Amino acid sequence: MGALNEQSAVRSLTLGDTRLTYVVDGAMGILPESFFPSIPAEYWQEHPETLDEHGFVAMSAGGLLVERDGRRLLIDAGLGPVSGPTRVSGEPVGHTNSGALPETLAALGVAPQDIESVAFTHLHVDHTGWAFTPRKFFPNARYLVAAEEWAPHGRGETVPGAPAQATIEPMKNGHALISHGDEIFAGVHALVTPGHSPGHTSYVITAGDERVVVFGDVFHIPAQIAHPHWGSRPDSDAAAVITARERIARELAQPGTTGFAFHFGDQAFGRLIGTQWVPVETETVLPTPRALA
Repeated sequence: MGALNEQSAVRSLTLGDTRLTYVVDGAMGILPESFFPSIPAEYWQEHPETLDEHGFVAMSAGGLLVERDGRRLLIDAGLGPVSGPTRVSGEPVGHTNSGALPETLAALGVAPQDIESVAFTHLHVDHTGWAFTPRKFFPNARYLVAAEEWAPHGRGETVPGAPAQATIEPMKNGHALISHGDEIFAGVHALVTPGHSPGHTSYVITAGDERVVVFGDVFHIPAQIAHPHWGSRPDSDAAAVITARERIARELAQPGTTGFAFHFGDQAFGRLIGTQWVPVETETVLPTPRALA
């Protein structure tokens, strides 16, 4: 187990016949007061252990590799080869150093053509970065996105955080729409949890009596579990975010359930005890691929 204020290592969790690996793409250092405008300043002062040595919230980006019976699913595709300042709706929110996902996959013995499907939690840039670079990066994969997430793009609307030229335009003729409850891969079901984006989607992975809930950006930091009204700057619907968080908290509270968080520092896999995120033991496969300068 790593620390919340560190960038994530490449970690694996095995449940029965299913192996889950966080394929880390890179590092994001987020300015707390900019990305989390509703969180009181006192919280950060009282919890210095939540910030790295630069005063940033440590948020890695990447994809979750699901391997079962020789088949491979990737949930999200990282940020892509991006380094430098990060902005949300024109506002500076931190710094990034990303682009390691291909080499991370290679170190795991996985080639892009080995991926059967790529399922997106949502279409923000830090979850779609390697989808097209500039052509389809996973040539044999179905690209899966919730119908509600795609709907505004299908109407030609501009959605903040979703890169039109880099992702939306090339995906228009190469994606499949999924719905709440769909089994998108053996033992993996979609759970549409809108709020952060119009059709943000979580995924429930079942392996025997165990489950893993991949909740994307329903929560950006563990503190939002106990304080569901503490929003994040990119959220599209604040009221729906609270509903999504309450839903996911109920899922995480069920017996035999582990959660997976893309952005919880080096504590990506954990369980919910009360309102506390408690990291679980994982296999450290590789050290952190990228660090902030």
